[in-house]
Amino acid sequence: MYKTLKTTTLAMGMLVVAAAAQAEELRIGTASLGGAFYPMGQSISNMVNKYAGGDLSMVPVVTGGSVQNPRLIDSGEVEIAITNNNLAVLATKGKGPYKSGAIDMSAVAALHPSVLHMIVLDGSDIKTIEDLKGKRVAVGPAGGGTLGFMNFVLPLHGMSTDDIVPSFLSYSDGFSQLSDGNVDAAFALSGYPAGAVMQAAAGNKLRFITFSNGMLDKALEKNAAFKAVEIPADIYSTAQAGNMIGVNNMLIAPNSLPADTVEKIVAAVFDNLGELQEENANAKQIDPANSLNLAIPLHEGAARYFKK
Repeated sequence: MYKTLKTTTLAMGMLVVAAAAQAEELRIGTASLGGAFYPMGQSISNMVNKYAGGDLSMVPVVTGGSVQNPRLIDSGEVEIAITNNNLAVLATKGKGPYKSGAIDMSAVAALHPSVLHMIVLDGSDIKTIEDLKGKRVAVGPAGGGTLGFMNFVLPLHGMSTDDIVPSFLSYSDGFSQLSDGNVDAAFALSGYPAGAVMQAAAGNKLRFITFSNGMLDKALEKNAAFKAVEIPADIYSTAQAGNMIGVNNMLIAPNSLPADTVEKIVAAVFDNLGELQEENANAKQIDPANSLNLAIPLHEGAARYFKK
C-alpha cells in the first residue's frame, strides 16, 4: 500500500510539474521603479496569474518606460506593455521616436492616466516652468515618457533641455535626489499617487511647479491627446492642488499575440477589476468604457471582450 501511495504521489507531482512547464509566461513592460507603471504591471500580473486558468503566467519587467515599451514589443523582448495614447499613435505610424519604422501592435485596454508631476521642495524659488532655466532637474530615465513630455512642454516656453541641467534618473532616485538637495526639481510622468513622490513627501514639504497663464491651454491646443489633470492637494500634502498636463495610458500587444491569449488577459483583469482596484490605488481611475475609445484599434482578442 505504501508503494502504491508513493507511486501515485510521484505521478501527481509529475503532472503538476508538466502542467507548470506548459504554462506560457508573458512579460509585461512597465517603467522604472518609483512610478505607477511598475506596480500596475505587478498588479495586472497578479490578476493573470490568479485568474487566467493556469495556462498563462505573467511577470512585470522594469523598462525605460512608455517610449521604450513599443520598441520592446517590436523586438519581442516583452509580449505586452504599458504606454500612453500619444506614443501608441506615433509607434503605429512610425513617427516621432519611432521613425525607424511603424510597429505592428494594437491596444489591449485603457488604464489610468499619467500626469506630468513637476515638483520642487516648498522653499524653492522655482515657481513656473520658465524658472527652470539653469537649474538641476531630474527628468526620469532616458527612453522614458517624462523626457518626451518635457521635450514637448519646454519648447512651448521657448526652452529646451539645453536650458536645464538634466539628470537621467529613475523616479525613485530622482525624488531621493530632490529630498537630498542634489537636484532643484524632479519630474515624473506617472499616475497618482506615485510611489517616488509619496516617499519624498513623507520627509519634505513639496510644491507643484505651475504653468504660466495660458500655457497649459496652449499645450492642450497643440496636442489633442493630452488633457488637463488636477492632482488634489491631499495626495502629497501640498498647500495647493496641482493643475498638471496628462495623458491616458493603455496596454499594448503585438498583433502576432494570439487573440485567445489576449482575451484571457483582459478577462482576468476586467472580470476582477474590483480586486485590482483594492490592490492598486491607480486602478481606481480605470474606466472600462474607455477601452472602446482608444487612439489605436483594439487587438482582436480585446475586441472580443469589450464589444461582446
